[in-house]
Amino acid sequence: MAEWGGAAESDLQAAGAEALLDGRSGVRLRGWHIESSRRPILSSLALQEWEEKLGTSHLPEMVFGESSLYLLHEDSGIKLHFNAFDALKGWKQEPLPPVEVPAADKWKFRSKPFQQVTLDYDYTFTTPYCGSETIEPNTEKAILEDGCCSLCWEDCDEQIDLAALSSKEPILFFDEVVLYEDELADNGVSLLTRVMPSYWFLLLRFWKGFPSDSAAYGDPNLVCQRLPVITRKTQWLKVSRSITEGS
Repeated sequence: MAEWGGAAESDLQAAGAEALLDGRSGVRLRGWHIESSRRPILSSLALQEWEEKLGTSHLPEMVFGESSLYLLHEDSGIKLHFNAFDALKGWKQEPLPPVEVPAADKWKFRSKPFQQVTLDYDYTFTTPYCGSETIEPNTEKAILEDGCCSLCWEDCDEQIDLAALSSKEPILFFDEVVLYEDELADNGVSLLTRVMPSYWFLLLRFWKGFPSDSAAYGDPNLVCQRLPVITRKTQWLKVSRSITEGS
C-alpha cells in the first residue's frame, strides 16, 4: 500500500483539527483523539509469553503485538481500541475447525503416513473480534445504577451513509495498521482508518486468500461455509446518560 502523504495544514485548520506532535501518528478533531501505532513483529520471547497467556502453541507467522489504534472521546473518556492480543483471544475463544479443501483427501493418499500432517486448530486465525471499548479511569460515573458496564452495543435500524463515505472531503488522517498476518497461509487482520472533517471511518477486516488457479480453493461454497458473511447488521454504542451528563 502506498504511504499517505499527510494532510495539508490548510485543511486541518479549516476543519478545526490538529495533527499529533512528537512523531505520533494521529489527529484531534471535534473532541476525538485518534492515534495509530505501527510497531515491528513480536520477538520469539514475546511470542512464547503470548502463547502461555492465550493457552496455545500456535500463533500467526507475524504478530504485530505493539501495533494498535485507538479512538478516545476526550470529554466522556470513552475509548475504542484495537490490538492483536484481544483479536487472537477472540480466535482462541471461538475454536473453529481447520479449513480443509476438497483436494486435501487426494493429497493424503499420495503421501506416506509419516508425512501426513493433521491440523487440529483453525490456521486461518479467524476471529469475531470487533474491537475493545473502555472508559478512561479519570471518568467518573462509569457504572450504571444496576451495576452493569455503561457501554454496550445494540442492534439498530440505521444504515451506514454510503453517500457520505464517497463525498469529496479532504482526508485529515489515514493509516493502515496490521495486527497479524501469515504469508504462508495467506491470511491476516488489519485496520484501515480514515478521518474526514465531518466523520471518521474505520474498517476492521479479516482477509484470507484462496489461489484462483485451484478450483478446490476457489469453490465459493467452501468459502461461504467457512466464513459466513452478515451483509446487513448495524449497531450503535449505547452510553450511560451519567457519562454524557458528566462530560
